[in-house]
Amino acid sequence: MNADQLHESSIIIDVTCPLAKDHKYVEWWREGGATAIAPTITGMAGNARSGFAMVGGWHRYIRERDDAMLVLNAVDIERAKAEGKIGIILHCQGTAIIEDELDLLDAYQAAGLRVVQLCYNRKNLVGDGSGERTDAGLSYFGLKVVERLNALNMLVDCAHTGHHTSMDAIDASSAPVIISHANAYAVQDNARNISDELIKAVAASGGVIGTVGFPPFLTWEGQPSLDQFIDDIAYKANLVGIDHVGIGVDYYLGQHPVEDDAAAMTRYEQLIAAGLWQRSEYPPPPYKFPSGIETPKTLPRLTEALLARSFSEQDIRKILGLNWMRVYRAVWGA
Repeated sequence: MNADQLHESSIIIDVTCPLAKDHKYVEWWREGGATAIAPTITGMAGNARSGFAMVGGWHRYIRERDDAMLVLNAVDIERAKAEGKIGIILHCQGTAIIEDELDLLDAYQAAGLRVVQLCYNRKNLVGDGSGERTDAGLSYFGLKVVERLNALNMLVDCAHTGHHTSMDAIDASSAPVIISHANAYAVQDNARNISDELIKAVAASGGVIGTVGFPPFLTWEGQPSLDQFIDDIAYKANLVGIDHVGIGVDYYLGQHPVEDDAAAMTRYEQLIAAGLWQRSEYPPPPYKFPSGIETPKTLPRLTEALLARSFSEQDIRKILGLNWMRVYRAVWGA
């Protein structure tokens, strides 16, 4: 089977898609052959009002089209593949959208939210983010959040979450925990990347870690190569096994060529001023994603490159989507 045939026949899931906040860019994932994508619901800041407004916007998008569907369980992704539609997995980055009310999780679950990332770099009511000065672990409220997510069959995501807070969440969770998008610190020494200990803990829970294309998480030297992106996948696979790696590329509105350099710099300085990003982890733009997969339109090149790196066809299918499918079945049900 050649690369094009393998890509076309695979279930392909990108689990971190903030670029899709602008709905027109969903077409880029369609062009790239994606089966399902996970747009970001608010996340960095916001509240219940902004969170439900974004959820409502995705319901409207799906209602107005015949080529998209809301993903509520694993079978929905298989159906999207069979029907030539794109599946929309609602994923929040950070828990600002639940404020201090656990019952809002029940409301979001009923509205289709399926993946909840605990923190976004900063401290919140749940625990400490990965960019915080401290890393004290889950709060009592955070323990209740994890317990409620388990009861609601919603996925716990520890991307952007502090090491100890993540380890606490894994210990507290009765279901697999994922890290939707984080690279290995052993491969690229950016403090936003994660330790071998955390990678092993996620894998031991039955979870998956998605490799990110955001340039500073792969190299300090500007635009990373596609081989550097795959180096991270290979490192994790060698460390914990091929069943625990996936992709969460993290294409976003401030990247090249979506936004020009001046606009990207304005966005960057706003994130720095808000304390959401630290300059030591997030050098200034431009952000050119790995050569060959600069945008979601070019995702077939990833399949081609994985074949060239001697990954087997079955292992490539796992990386592209089947590993996420296994976790979705375990948490959401078939």
